[in-house]
Amino acid sequence: FELGYYGLKPDVKVIAPWREWDLNSRTKLLAYADANGIPVAQSKRQDAPYSTDANLLHISYEGNALEDPWVEYSEDMFTRSVSPENAPDTPTYIEVEFEKGDPVAIDGVRYSPAEMLTKLNQLGGDNGIGRLDIVESRFVGMKSRGVYETPGGTVLMHIRRALETICLDRGESHYKDQMMPQYAELIYNGFWFSPEREMMQAAIDKCSESVTGTVRAKLYKGNVIVVGRKAKNSLYDDKLSTFEEDGGAYDQKDAAGFIKLQALRLRTLRVARGDQ
Repeated sequence: FELGYYGLKPDVKVIAPWREWDLNSRTKLLAYADANGIPVAQSKRQDAPYSTDANLLHISYEGNALEDPWVEYSEDMFTRSVSPENAPDTPTYIEVEFEKGDPVAIDGVRYSPAEMLTKLNQLGGDNGIGRLDIVESRFVGMKSRGVYETPGGTVLMHIRRALETICLDRGESHYKDQMMPQYAELIYNGFWFSPEREMMQAAIDKCSESVTGTVRAKLYKGNVIVVGRKAKNSLYDDKLSTFEEDGGAYDQKDAAGFIKLQALRLRTLRVARGDQ
């Protein structure tokens, strides 16, 4: 977060008591609060089995009982989702509409971005979607275990990528997939206001201009199962893709020269190197 502060206000003064003072434990923090008349809720005084951070997109759970990566988390920890085992036995079907990459409606009802995520959190959480238990590689070099609840974000990821399969060209899709881990790493490490992140964002925004359409999915026991996708500007052409007579849309004979040319380097390698 401090990288963001400096990116917005280079001369900002950051006061971090955990680093600067001798307050390196929960016990010392509570003692300091008591000595200085700082009210602390009774729930915060109890020895919690983990720490949490929450926003509209997700909740993270870390520390204490979760520090051993072999120990399974407790089911009562979660607040936004039921377990997949306890999710309904009947799937929930939804249709989500996108405009230029942004989700704008669910089942024909339009929502603001915050309302959209709130609704998908409810739908995904009710069906046991969005739980993740991972060991991360922190920017500073250490490993850290975290358990996350991201029901709405998980639903969005799956259905948005499903729409991309019919709206984006192969080259666009591949280049976007190459950028994704780099983009994620920049954000994870705090470089939201870096020029390279803004460069990638411009490319992603340009790519998203064609991602307009609707995806139908069923939410079932922890899974987001895409069962339909459509778009006015879809690149999917059933005349080209059919296994039946295509009326001359695609000439199979064209493939012969293409395949032979693609195989040229493989044939050359086999001739030159044999079985070595």
